Amino acid sequence: MSKKNIFLIVGLIVVAIVGVILLQLDMIRTGMQINEERYDKAIQTALNHVAEELEDNEAREIDLIHNGFTSGNLNRAVKSPSLLGGSGVQLRLTDGQPYSYRLELQAQFANRPLHERVNRNFLDKKLQQEFENAALTGNLEYGVYDNRRHQFVIRNGRRLSETGSDTTLHQDLLHSAYRVSLFDEQNETPGYLMAYSPEKKSVIFNSIGGNLLASLLFVSIILGCFIYTIYVIVRQKKLSEMKTDFINNMTHEFKTPIATISLATDSINSPRIAGNPEKVRRFATIIKQENKRMNDQVEKVLQMAKLDKSKLNLNLTAVDLHEVITSAVEYISLQVEPRGGKVTTALAASPAIVEGDYTHISSLINNLLDNANKYSAEKPKIIVSTRNVNKGVEVTVKDHGIGMSREARKNIFDRFYRVHTGDRHDVKGFGLGLSYVKTIIEVHGGTINVKSELGKGSSFIVTFPYRQP
Repeated sequence: MSKKNIFLIVGLIVVAIVGVILLQLDMIRTGMQINEERYDKAIQTALNHVAEELEDNEAREIDLIHNGFTSGNLNRAVKSPSLLGGSGVQLRLTDGQPYSYRLELQAQFANRPLHERVNRNFLDKKLQQEFENAALTGNLEYGVYDNRRHQFVIRNGRRLSETGSDTTLHQDLLHSAYRVSLFDEQNETPGYLMAYSPEKKSVIFNSIGGNLLASLLFVSIILGCFIYTIYVIVRQKKLSEMKTDFINNMTHEFKTPIATISLATDSINSPRIAGNPEKVRRFATIIKQENKRMNDQVEKVLQMAKLDKSKLNLNLTAVDLHEVITSAVEYISLQVEPRGGKVTTALAASPAIVEGDYTHISSLINNLLDNANKYSAEKPKIIVSTRNVNKGVEVTVKDHGIGMSREARKNIFDRFYRVHTGDRHDVKGFGLGLSYVKTIIEVHGGTINVKSELGKGSSFIVTFPYRQP
């Protein structure tokens, strides 16, 4: 899949996910608005019901007194606290006659102080019942405001004193939008029943909490799957490119020795060469060398296959790292010196003996030296040094070659990955060397680090523990 198609797919998925998130946010906002409207309406309805009940109670009280007067039971009606809501109304007489006119009776009730017209016990009980019926959760404050005195006279069922009725102490109720008028009259409104919800936002938010959590969960799952899918696509594309490079490199690595072997074989079969034992031996040596070269490449691939299947068995012995390094330096010098380069050593570790597999440790050091040689543009200058560190020996292979970028340093230990060499096309290999090195050092319980800068070279620092766990 081309980069263009990948970017197109990623772009479409991003647009789709952003669209889903925006739709979810809009639905949540709409849901909160609807719930807030329902909440406001429920509180206002509860206040209206209670205000109507208070007015109905007063009307019934007036009727009871009026009916008692007309039936000759005035004394019983006046003296009964249950009928008068505990107010103890005293009726006046006009011209020495009993009060008989309903309008004057209503006027007397209207002139009473507001806190006497409101039965606090009934108000508290009725409001709590209305709030419960409307499923209004959270703490709800309420109060009765006297419009004539310009102060609160009742709050949460308590009669307020002169000091406690100061409006500065009840700003929450005073500025609340939840209010209904009490005992509305033709010319004035004696007071208001007000309510305030300090937990309104949390109540409304909690009402959609389940939907919000579900939305967040599903969006998180989609985002997680999307990110993982993109990671897999990019990873697979990179692996595909590296494997393609591996196949191409392997083809070239095998093509050259095969061509050389074929040419040497044809030469041996030539009558002119067949009669010359010296030339036959020379071509036979070439065939053997090229065959060994092919065998070494195949062995590298097989080694990595064994590592893949966890079939690597270490033959642990005491390994002298200085001996291994000296042998490896002699071998790589045969390739470095013809290029005008030099390999030097600074073997300062003492002791330099560690427990490990001699063959694999030798291959590890050879791979690092081969890598340093391959990625040195001209006249390679390679330095191999050792020193003792905590519980082990540190080996550093430093070159002054082309170096690596930060991106390359992140991937050099990946299988089949090869550092880009710009205009150079003579760097051979399968991209397995450093992957093998990392695997072997980890199997030995050691560590490997790399320091590199473009144009200034690289340093590979490998630490071997003295003893295997």
